[in-house]
Amino acid sequence: MDANARSNILGNAGVLASSQGNAFRAGTTTTAPAKSVEFAMPAARGAGVTTNASDAGKENTGAARGAAANASTSGEEAPAEKRWQLSDFDIGKPLGRGKFGNVYLAREKRSKYIVALKVLFKNQLQQSHVEHQLRREIEIQSHLRHPNILRLYGYFYDQNRVYLILEYAARGELYKELQKTKRFSEKKSATYIASLARALMYCHHKHVIHRDIKPENLLIGIKGELKIADFGWSVHAPNSRRQTLCGTLDYLPPEMVEGRDHDSAVDVWSLGVLAYEFLCGVPPFEAEGHSETYKRILRVDLHFPSHVSANARDMISALLTKDPKTRLQLSKLLEHPWITENASPNGIPAAE
Repeated sequence: MDANARSNILGNAGVLASSQGNAFRAGTTTTAPAKSVEFAMPAARGAGVTTNASDAGKENTGAARGAAANASTSGEEAPAEKRWQLSDFDIGKPLGRGKFGNVYLAREKRSKYIVALKVLFKNQLQQSHVEHQLRREIEIQSHLRHPNILRLYGYFYDQNRVYLILEYAARGELYKELQKTKRFSEKKSATYIASLARALMYCHHKHVIHRDIKPENLLIGIKGELKIADFGWSVHAPNSRRQTLCGTLDYLPPEMVEGRDHDSAVDVWSLGVLAYEFLCGVPPFEAEGHSETYKRILRVDLHFPSHVSANARDMISALLTKDPKTRLQLSKLLEHPWITENASPNGIPAAE
């Protein structure tokens, strides 16, 4: 996409096009705040998002709930509430495209802090009737603080677009890395699965069920750490049980295929499917048609290639049980021999 196209998309608001491989033409950039300047993004409130035509000519932001973690740990006084707008950012190269908009590298002008700016088009959200899903995603993700969960710093909107200010995961999509290497080693797979287990334990403690764990929704940070990036299908469920069919077919557990009530055990199932795909390069129940995939899921028709170790088979089989109540608990997963013998303690896969 050329500079003119990006400028049109973002409303001609100070876009700096990337040039000769550089994300920005001028100034310095950093993925951490400067010593004397804290980049304290406000947490978003879901009520701040609207897609009504009556918003014409207005630009709004999520309200601040206090300083960012960096400010609090440094002992500095929390900054006043910040109302974000597009002119606060230099916009760089596109990082990705989606059904409802695009993601750009961006730099907050005052602190030079690097973020990812997700630009969503209201008319496309309205046409697909997913405004409520976006509100839910913002409300949930803005409250989560975990090293393996992508931060949502804040949001704002104008007449035509909603902007999400996200943590920048410098090494990009895990799905692309998996496509490139076909499959991961047991050590890398175990490291990623352990990181995800800790992140999901944190979510479940907060009564958040993700419901759509898959390679496409995972990013890799600058150090190689894994981050859950998409909470579009997640739900805050203090009553624990839901009935909505959602998520990706290959990762759906039997209880969701059958339309039964489900709880946080759906994420445990997805973790088992993900571990299998990491090691084998394909999901365990993949078939030519949807109908056959459904049947394989309901039968838990699980087969392992010969290169998968006995410990890996044991752990995956314990995660992929038809009865949600018998699935391996995430705390027990972290104690499983496959994890303890293969996973890197710091959550960063060793170089291979």
